Amino acid sequence: MSTVEQAIKYFNDNQKQMTETYLDLVRIPSVSTDPGHHDDMLTAAQFLSRYLEKLGFERVEIFPTDMHPILFAEKKSTNPDAKTLLVYGHYDVQPVDPLDEWKSDPFQPEVRDDYVYARGASDMKGQVMASILALESVLQTGDLPINVKFLLEGEEEIGSPSLDGFIESNTDLLSCDMILNPDAGMVGKDQPTLVYGLRGMSYFEVRVDGPKADLHSGLWGGNVANPANVLSQIIAKLHNPDGTVAIPGFYDRIPALSEEDKLRISTNKLSEETIMEMTGSPAVFGETGYTPVERQGVRPTLDVNGMYAGFIGEGAKTIIPAYAKAKISCRLVPNQDPIEIFNLAKDFILSIAPDTVRTKIFLHSAGPAYLADDAPGAQNLVEAMSAVWQTPVTYKREGGSIPVATVMQRELGVKSLLTGFGLPDDGIHAPNERMHMPTWLKGIETLIRFYLSFGG
Repeated sequence: MSTVEQAIKYFNDNQKQMTETYLDLVRIPSVSTDPGHHDDMLTAAQFLSRYLEKLGFERVEIFPTDMHPILFAEKKSTNPDAKTLLVYGHYDVQPVDPLDEWKSDPFQPEVRDDYVYARGASDMKGQVMASILALESVLQTGDLPINVKFLLEGEEEIGSPSLDGFIESNTDLLSCDMILNPDAGMVGKDQPTLVYGLRGMSYFEVRVDGPKADLHSGLWGGNVANPANVLSQIIAKLHNPDGTVAIPGFYDRIPALSEEDKLRISTNKLSEETIMEMTGSPAVFGETGYTPVERQGVRPTLDVNGMYAGFIGEGAKTIIPAYAKAKISCRLVPNQDPIEIFNLAKDFILSIAPDTVRTKIFLHSAGPAYLADDAPGAQNLVEAMSAVWQTPVTYKREGGSIPVATVMQRELGVKSLLTGFGLPDDGIHAPNERMHMPTWLKGIETLIRFYLSFGG
């Protein structure tokens, strides 16, 4: 029996016990945004710390932060020439509201029709435990062919305020040859997925001020500009009729999509029908001349994320609001500088805003796009996924952002392998979050094969 077969057999023989360990972690209500769960955050970090110590990690340390602790652990190979893999994850979860929409207790995992339902079952305790349990199976049946480090934070769901500084201050501690970040996911349960690109973002707010206070619309309407009307007119001018962004210079730095990229992206078979089914939208809308997958990952966007003006309660109140504001995000692709895009947007908005109001634009956050088609270890991971699923791997350019990948590339000089075994309909951040157990089990076998692929 090969080393890989022995490790897989060990997991299969101990699957019930190891699955229960995963569910024990899920039972801890580690909601990072809620001060009432502060102690639960430490409990979750300590749970993981004890388990890694039990597996024989030589160094396991919990680092305090201003909010929730960061866990670092290291297990060395006996091979002095072994490569080092850093595994990133987070143990915090989203709040469970609205609680009355859950069909079972969000922190008492319940199995129904091959799914485990609980908060954090997929995002991302399921992925963290898959990484750990696969490693346990390797350690219990042979020699570890690589050095492994874990970096597990408790603030991802609130923007990771402590993580950037920790990485910047601990580059020697975190030095590695490869990085595995299983916080991405699969496009379908029969489509193992490697995410090799992420969009960046420029997120800003537009505020339009008019009168010094809300005014009676009957007395003053027609003589004073209405900030809500003005803001609506500004927003309407941010797009062209074909769905493209109207800001001058917005697309100037984007290179044409190569045939190789088009072919790789086309392995993701996202259809218009699937989009409508998953979103509930009556039709698909987007930039003309591109497929849904291309619009999702390799084309930039501009979207209004929120608007506020005047009286928005029940009933009627006839006023001209004193101000109106909108929050806007631009999802960006490689070569687009997020600060440059903000400045282009700011200049354009100010150029079309009338002098009957005062218009201000504030930058909230900005981050560049990320491309990692050459991340170290990618071929090993692809071969491991293909061996388990017996199908070619889907390559995906993700529409969202994973800021830690960019920070790690900048500070550690290593691009991340972005994958995971969650599915698009797992309901992460929503009531009745779930994990598809057959996919999770295949994910563990994949990681066993991946860890051991460096043994040759």
